[in-house]
Amino acid sequence: MVRHLSLKIKDSKVLCALAHIPRERFVPPEVRHLAYEDRPLPIGLGQTISQPYIVALMAQALELSGSERVLEVGTGSGYQAAILAELSMHVVTVERLPILAEGARRLLLNLGYGNVEVHLAEETVGWKAGAPYDAIIVAAGAPCVPDELLGQLVVGGRMCLPVGTREEQDLVRIIRKQHGISRESLGACRFVPLISKTSWQENSLV
Repeated sequence: MVRHLSLKIKDSKVLCALAHIPRERFVPPEVRHLAYEDRPLPIGLGQTISQPYIVALMAQALELSGSERVLEVGTGSGYQAAILAELSMHVVTVERLPILAEGARRLLLNLGYGNVEVHLAEETVGWKAGAPYDAIIVAAGAPCVPDELLGQLVVGGRMCLPVGTREEQDLVRIIRKQHGISRESLGACRFVPLISKTSWQENSLV
């Protein structure tokens, strides 16, 4: 898997993190035989673990040096949080589904990631109590870049998130400037919707 990804991902630290972390631990037993294929996999409750290429691309976009505080929105099974924990000083990750949050918390501790905090998501997006962050990853598609998250990002900080409709999005890299932001497209993607008061409503069909 890592050899395949190295054709597209050039950050050696990201590739080393993917090589080190056992992806099969983050997926249900019935799909573990597919853990090292470059594809998303179901993790239950209508959620998925992203394909390794997208995980690597998003981590690479943050340009982490190892000293950063990072926020992840959408813990899922904890795989992306483990990647970020390998690449940064501290990770705060939030998940709206209690079963997934607790499962990720236990697994990350069992794997020795003491630099990760797992929280149950609040009504607002992100985790204001731990702000500001040097980098933010959002593992769910939003209709626009949430102002709440920009407010939790330091000036000069990087954010990577999918923006678009509920069905398909554009993966974008945001850099917060003193006045405004810069925005770069990283390509098409498809994530589950970001559920919040200011993004998608859980029962919304549009």
